[in-house]
Amino acid sequence: MLIVGEKVKKIVRTIRVDLDKCNGCRGCEMACSAYHATPKYSAMNPARSRIRVVMDQFNDEYVPIRATDYAKAGCDGRRVYTIKGKQYSECSFCGTICPTREMFFDPDSGLPLQCDLCGDEKEPMCVQFCPQGCLTFEEVEVEEEEKEEVKMDEMEIGMRALLDKFGAQKIADTFNRLSQKG
Repeated sequence: MLIVGEKVKKIVRTIRVDLDKCNGCRGCEMACSAYHATPKYSAMNPARSRIRVVMDQFNDEYVPIRATDYAKAGCDGRRVYTIKGKQYSECSFCGTICPTREMFFDPDSGLPLQCDLCGDEKEPMCVQFCPQGCLTFEEVEVEEEEKEEVKMDEMEIGMRALLDKFGAQKIADTFNRLSQKG
């Protein structure tokens, strides 16, 4: 039974980024892609990484960004940030997986990649293998109002992306055709 308005304490797992320490080595991308390879650690392909380092090599600035939630439509965020005289769009620092940019989609299947904080590890691999120590894993206790929440797993995220892209009828037709082939 859900009681609306009741406050509950919840542990939130996150990764803190210290931009002053990041040198753009992309070790986090390599560790993440190796962890998520099939089988685990069998390959390194940064295109399959759930963290990306956005680089401005001319100004020697690097920003690690993690893939967060999936959104079937792009946002209308048009804010511009100025850092050391260079302008960046809001999208430059966004971790949301959306169709308005190609970041955080599997290169072969086109399905969205979402950071799972390397669920079965004590610390995410990107944090463990960051040689500069700019990534820090944190578990923070927060108090929030309890509400019913349904979290999508990898399969549901992929199916949602396919439905948004091709529609239910095309997915059903393809499934029926494939299941008949045995």
